[in-house]
Amino acid sequence: MYRSYSFALAALLGVTCVSSNAAAASSRASFTLDQVLSYSFPQSLKAAEHADRIAWTINQAGVRNMWVAQGPAFTPRQVTRFTDDDGQEITQLAFSPDGKELVFVRGGDHDANWPVKIPPNPAAGTIEPEVMLWAVDLDAGTARALIAGDEPAISSTGELAYIKDGQVWTAPLAAGSKDKPKRLFFDRGKVGDLRWSPDGKRLAFVSNRDDHAFIGVFVDAATPIRYLAPSSGMDGSPRWSPDGTHIAFTRRPGKGGAPQPMLTQTPQPWSIWIADAGTREGRAVWQSPDTLPGSYPQTRGEANLHWANGGSRLVFLAYLDGWPHLYSMAADGGAPLLLTPGDFMVEDVVMSPDARSVVYSANTGTTKGDDDRRHLFKVAVDRAAPVALTSGTDIQTSPVAASDAIACIVAGAQRPPLVAVMNASGGDRRLLQPDLVPGDFPTAQLVTPQAVSFKAADGISIHGQLFDNADAGAHKPGVIFVHGGPERQMLLGWHYMGYYANDYAVNQYLATHGFIVLSVNYRLGIGYGYAFHNPPHAGPAGASEYQDVVAGAKFLQQVRGVDPARIGIWGGSYGGYLTALALARDSDIFKAGVDLHGLHDWSRDIGWWFDHDANKRYEQGDYAQALKVAWESSPDAAIATWKSPVLLIQGDDDRNVQFFQVEDVVPRLRKQQVPFEEMVIPDEIHDFLRYASWRQADAATVDFLERKLGVAQRRNQ
Repeated sequence: MYRSYSFALAALLGVTCVSSNAAAASSRASFTLDQVLSYSFPQSLKAAEHADRIAWTINQAGVRNMWVAQGPAFTPRQVTRFTDDDGQEITQLAFSPDGKELVFVRGGDHDANWPVKIPPNPAAGTIEPEVMLWAVDLDAGTARALIAGDEPAISSTGELAYIKDGQVWTAPLAAGSKDKPKRLFFDRGKVGDLRWSPDGKRLAFVSNRDDHAFIGVFVDAATPIRYLAPSSGMDGSPRWSPDGTHIAFTRRPGKGGAPQPMLTQTPQPWSIWIADAGTREGRAVWQSPDTLPGSYPQTRGEANLHWANGGSRLVFLAYLDGWPHLYSMAADGGAPLLLTPGDFMVEDVVMSPDARSVVYSANTGTTKGDDDRRHLFKVAVDRAAPVALTSGTDIQTSPVAASDAIACIVAGAQRPPLVAVMNASGGDRRLLQPDLVPGDFPTAQLVTPQAVSFKAADGISIHGQLFDNADAGAHKPGVIFVHGGPERQMLLGWHYMGYYANDYAVNQYLATHGFIVLSVNYRLGIGYGYAFHNPPHAGPAGASEYQDVVAGAKFLQQVRGVDPARIGIWGGSYGGYLTALALARDSDIFKAGVDLHGLHDWSRDIGWWFDHDANKRYEQGDYAQALKVAWESSPDAAIATWKSPVLLIQGDDDRNVQFFQVEDVVPRLRKQQVPFEEMVIPDEIHDFLRYASWRQADAATVDFLERKLGVAQRRNQ
């Protein structure tokens, strides 16, 4: 059976839906999907390095605009006036150190897994979009388009550098300037991670040469580029010392040597180097242990390297004790000091303005269930004595330090995210834009998810969040939600990432309209230590994480009020893959599913997961066996047992999961006579850029699960 969506879902979106079961007639179900999707979403919170100014973006129904505020009052001011849901994101906010200049990037896809020269055009406009730099006049509260470019960096002298076609350019910031943009210098690699020296006269950067990378320093047009302690390794994260004489950076091995095993985990060593910015000479001041937890940190893909304490110390993030924690060491070397001991994850990291302490978010605290939340903490760089800045049942993320204040994003189980400010000790906290929550937003009608845990078949403890509206009656279908990433963690409240805030809203809607929902934090996700984050035989190496999904379904079947014969599943990206795998392998458990841009054949993407180049060399290592295991770990491999209906959703400009993945599974489903429906969104990317796209996908998801799992609905036209 095949059905193509025409998006005729106005009844679901615009009106109140009430279960036909009389017991479900409660006040909790008196809101529409449109209402729960009407939240505004703040992101890209940024602070000036040496001023009390902050900036952030607000996404209101796909219309993105920038806001700024200045201490001590921090009264929000809107500085852009965009009006359309056009899918042009706002990212890469860059203040000058003194906070007098602000530049941002509009357009592009900054979360893609591979580069695409043509910027996204999800609104199907007739004029090709550009990735543009915009300059903000902070006094006037206005913004203007500046020049096509990306990754801006502003020096202490007010000079703007940016990336265009992999090279560094510069352009005047002053309105009306007659100076023209020009390439600042030539480098043979692909340039990124621009870092101005404290005096604003030199520019450090990473020159990526594919199989190796250098740290370069540009001085002026007459001086050759200075490459610091060049080697065959992959250098990154250049950081200037406060006096501008040295640069600290990370080094990993280059891509040479015999093929690394694909089915067996091996340590990925790294080191921290310091080089003289003038002589170019450098030395390693720290080398990671040759262990799996000693590998280069994967949480957000960076080591969070910082100079601290006037340049006498270095702070970095590592998994050395099995958890992603902050460490501090003398700048001239020595044993690192663990600053944040405990069984929790450090995530967002920002230095205080005086560089003598670190503010960070972590999934720990004094409230039950805090391992599925985030709170803010502060720790001095020379002693392991963290102090909690926030606590309770709210979630605080994305901290930035603005002089004597700290700004962050705060959310609750029911209240969606908002920007907040507090003093440096965590006191005097206040929300900056509480009026952004619409008057008819169903805050009080949303459920508070419960923290639950259960055992997988191999005995591993798995965490989840149970969305259960006790007022809505019994004998309801259950739905498993699986997040993407897979390096993600769903929380006991609104998520700090826009993609998962949308998923949280949909789960809330389902839970108050006839379903009980269990969100499963399966292995491969973050928040529960190195071993959980990096399990053996996962993904294309054996899909060991799938047993956590099955365990979640069996747990849900035993929850009071759930009809065990009506279990559905949905998820996007990696969650789409796990949805498809569940339907293919266990249609007797999972009766229907919604697969958003999921992967269906690992063997066609194995090189991406393992960063392997077997097709280019004689030595193959375990490639042949890995290819076989990758296929066996794929939904396509179990197509013969796939019986349950599925809704497939994907944008055809997806830059994270190739569109051929949905093209591949459709004819297999058709041949197997599996009931399927599909929604293809032309010109949309992986993390849908338009609110209209999310709205259509969310409505289709709810509608499909209602129809296939037997939730009767009465719609008032």
